[in-house]
Amino acid sequence: MYIVDRSARFLRGFLLSYGPSSIKRFFWDKEYSEEKWSFAYNTVGDCVYDHLERHAANGSILDMGCGSGNTGTEMDGTVYQSYLGVDISEAALNKARKRSQEIGRQEKNHFECADILSYVPKAKYDVILFRESMYHVPLGKVKSTLDRYAPYLKDGGVFIVRLFAADLETSTSKYRPNAMLEIMANEFEVLEKRQYNQRGQPTVIVFRPKARLKN
Repeated sequence: MYIVDRSARFLRGFLLSYGPSSIKRFFWDKEYSEEKWSFAYNTVGDCVYDHLERHAANGSILDMGCGSGNTGTEMDGTVYQSYLGVDISEAALNKARKRSQEIGRQEKNHFECADILSYVPKAKYDVILFRESMYHVPLGKVKSTLDRYAPYLKDGGVFIVRLFAADLETSTSKYRPNAMLEIMANEFEVLEKRQYNQRGQPTVIVFRPKARLKN
């Protein structure tokens, strides 16, 4: 049974990173409709919010892989002017829209359904957030994905990424998220990086494109 479960988890993870958008949308819609992620609907006080609120600069936030809308409803509403959440699951976005409306943020919180690997922003943002969603970017595409989004950062804008760098149960180091963090640290200018002493040892890294040397 353990081997079967492990194989199923591997197949799911592979399809959510490398599968076509239609397959990814099917999986996420099914899981959100079945309330598989209900345990994660409340993350008030999460370690990412201090970083996010500090860098939002009363400006705009693009949340890639926003899920059921935690970020847009739990962070301090006074620290940003506009928020756009993007997710591949319409089922998740329906929850996010409802939550924003319930707390009166429907005018400043907006949502779009798209695959983060192909989405093209229509504006520039003070913060582009990948909160766990970076897991679903193939390791070989981490830098190119960030490079593609970099032009949509405003002057002084930053990327913020939150990842679990360790196994949730054993706290042993996980190769793939740590490899992603290494790419970000090597290829971009890191402003903040902190691993929190919480279950799974979440890491938040804040960075921006390296300044180009002028001729």
